[in-house]
Amino acid sequence: MGQVQRFQVLLAGVFSQIICVGIARFSYTPLLPVMQEQSWLGDIDGGWLAAVNYGGYMAGALLAASLSDLKVKDTLYRAGLILAVVTTVAMGLTENFWLWAILRFFSGLSSAGSMLIASGLILNWLIRHGHRSELGIHFAGVGLGIIVAALLCELMMQLGLNWQEQWYWFAILAAILAVPAWRWLPRPGVVSATSASTLTLQDSPPTRKFMWLMMMAYFCAGYGYVISATFIVTIVERIPQLTGMGALVFAVVGLSAVPAVMNWDLIARRLGYLNALLLAYGLQIAGIILPTFFQSLEVALFSALLFGGTFIGCVSLVLTMAGRLYPSKPTKLMGKMTLSYGAAQMIAPALTGIIAERTGHYDIGLWLAGGFVAIGFLLLVALKLTDPTAQALDDSGKAQPQPA
Repeated sequence: MGQVQRFQVLLAGVFSQIICVGIARFSYTPLLPVMQEQSWLGDIDGGWLAAVNYGGYMAGALLAASLSDLKVKDTLYRAGLILAVVTTVAMGLTENFWLWAILRFFSGLSSAGSMLIASGLILNWLIRHGHRSELGIHFAGVGLGIIVAALLCELMMQLGLNWQEQWYWFAILAAILAVPAWRWLPRPGVVSATSASTLTLQDSPPTRKFMWLMMMAYFCAGYGYVISATFIVTIVERIPQLTGMGALVFAVVGLSAVPAVMNWDLIARRLGYLNALLLAYGLQIAGIILPTFFQSLEVALFSALLFGGTFIGCVSLVLTMAGRLYPSKPTKLMGKMTLSYGAAQMIAPALTGIIAERTGHYDIGLWLAGGFVAIGFLLLVALKLTDPTAQALDDSGKAQPQPA
């Protein structure tokens, strides 16, 4: 029964990721070129809407960082599921920029519920019930959500549905998946007690240097991630020989992200968390800048493979480190880390949209993104070489016990 419940808890997290991240957040990526073609939306406005969405995510991170009551977190997690469905359907009901901005803000807020609050609830449940404290399966829902967004958008395009009807069908799917996401995550204080639930969770506060360097490095990762995550379909669709291939490339991002989170858990066990993170940053730099050199379908797909295989790995590794440092209240440090990640995501899309509108292409935006990730790589190297918290995390990751 314990393993069955563990599977249900993890699956609830997966479904919440598909709803709140894959649909409420990432469906905007394949729908952006469709909306630009069928409505008045331009590059600058599209970039601002993405920035507002990440602003909502950042507000959710602030909220998550300020909470310690598990029951309050559980209530907000469930509110996030409802919010994701409502904001998705409402996107098709208007063409007013300011209403769109409000909806994108609250959809971003809902995504924080599945990324941070659900992550904290699930990690806490796993630790207290004697299971391995890894979130790889939970974060696989992000990749699955991207696949769902890409393939469903392509299917609806083939059926001749306009951008408004596509938002409605995304909302219907989100409402269906919300049922198991709601029911299978146990409410705090209601789950049956086990011997593991009496474990004393010892926090290991990091050094001040670790906090600052890690938050700056994570800011750089956020800048690099958001450009491809927001504009990859639009970038591909604007290459004449790749027109119509955007959804396929975006689906490859999701396909590579699904096993990536579990792969990075395995890599971290062998190499340690910082070494795994350095490897992920290096591969992500290549994935971001490759399309500026070559404009073939093969390169676009390889770039998508590298990007999808690393971006969610960076998130999972950093948030798992936060959970290891503060197992009694993991969401607090997760929220602080995500503030730096989210700050970059507010700046980057708006800036990239402005550059793209004025230059007619996204190459400069991609080089800026790759440059920021390279700076983050160097910050991680400095952290690894000089900080005892980083060294201890690497050792604990490689020597982690094997609970049932």
